[in-house]
Amino acid sequence: MKTSLLAAAPAALLAAALAVPPATAQAQTEIQWWHSMGGGLGDWVNDLAKDFNASQKDYKVVPVYKGAYDESMAGAIAAFRAGNAPHLLQVFEVGTATMMASKGAVVPVGEVMKQAGVKFDNAAYVPAVAGYYTAPNGQMLSFPFNSSTTVLHYNKDAFKAAGLDPNKPPSSWPEVAAAAAKLKASGHKCPFTTSWVGWTQLESFSAWHNVEYATRNNGFGGLDARLVFNSPLHVRHIENLANMAKQGLFVYKGRGNTADATFVSGECAMQTGSSGLYANIKKSAKFASGIAPLPYYPDVPGAPQNTIIGGASLWVMAGKKPQEYKGVAAFLQYLARPEVAAESHKRTGYLPVTKAAYELTEKSGFYQANPGTDVAVTQMIRKTTDKSRGVRLGNLPQIRTIVDEEMEQVWAGRKTAKQGLDDAVRRGNELLERFQKSAKL
Repeated sequence: MKTSLLAAAPAALLAAALAVPPATAQAQTEIQWWHSMGGGLGDWVNDLAKDFNASQKDYKVVPVYKGAYDESMAGAIAAFRAGNAPHLLQVFEVGTATMMASKGAVVPVGEVMKQAGVKFDNAAYVPAVAGYYTAPNGQMLSFPFNSSTTVLHYNKDAFKAAGLDPNKPPSSWPEVAAAAAKLKASGHKCPFTTSWVGWTQLESFSAWHNVEYATRNNGFGGLDARLVFNSPLHVRHIENLANMAKQGLFVYKGRGNTADATFVSGECAMQTGSSGLYANIKKSAKFASGIAPLPYYPDVPGAPQNTIIGGASLWVMAGKKPQEYKGVAAFLQYLARPEVAAESHKRTGYLPVTKAAYELTEKSGFYQANPGTDVAVTQMIRKTTDKSRGVRLGNLPQIRTIVDEEMEQVWAGRKTAKQGLDDAVRRGNELLERFQKSAKL
């Protein structure tokens, strides 16, 4: 495999650029930040930039909304080729392998911080977060920003109405099925649903049970990784969900995060999805809700292990001036401050990506005042294994689409769980083979 963004050229150019001191005092340096945060999260991003800008006089961060994650990433790569890329780009976690293969387009954030003389300690970050964005040589590739993980959201009021203990959510998949049956018997038409089927039911499911989603350490070991999420355990799980669907215990609500709204509205009583849904639940739900760890199968050795991240990180684009890189480093250092990261965690429901931010949040009494908000953190702060570090594959967004297509066939009863998973693996591996060939060109 040819070296891409980790090539010596961008790093060498960056080092040479930062070694050149500015000749005279300069006007405020502008830093362009392209992101994909809309609504309330867009307000959060704007406030972060505003507060940083007010904290010093040398740099001005300008956040610009550029559409959905896939749109902003494609736009930034095109802008780089045209010579007008932003300094910082927010990229969803499944785009990591694509960014790594974007030859010469980005500079590792660890290199940017080092050359700017800013302290940047990988060990300060939650292991499952830092590990995902770190290269084999130990260098951080991108800056962990809005990281989430998979949890179980449940409606406490619906639990009470069904005769279930609202303070004892199901911890295993058999218990989920049993609770769903009681919810249905009490009149609930949507006992259980899920968002992001590929992420929650296959990717996170694999890590949580410490089994492979793909070979080569789920892609971290090389571009020749291939999908293996059609193992007996995976087949068993999807088969169980399919049986729940037949009984009206699991109701599929659509792709992506479509199911989020059905939980917040009270239509569905239980949902596996992003921990980042917390803020919306707190703001809009008209019922008492709870957050529980992702369910698991108790008979699987090593389970539960740890869940994996969702969300996004910030990538530094190549080809910028030395003073601009110093501004980027200063802004990232600001975002990593424990008090800033802790407030972001409380406001959004995203993870506190550093251990210090978690400890500060805990000391503030936030978790005691908001039970369940620490679940995502405790799932992530465990030590990771080669099988639970995360999934880093080329064309992963397209693979998720294939998973959606095949699982929809399973939920509809047109394919067995094994047929659906076998077909998803076969089609996904064809994409991985293509990505491997293109990355070597």
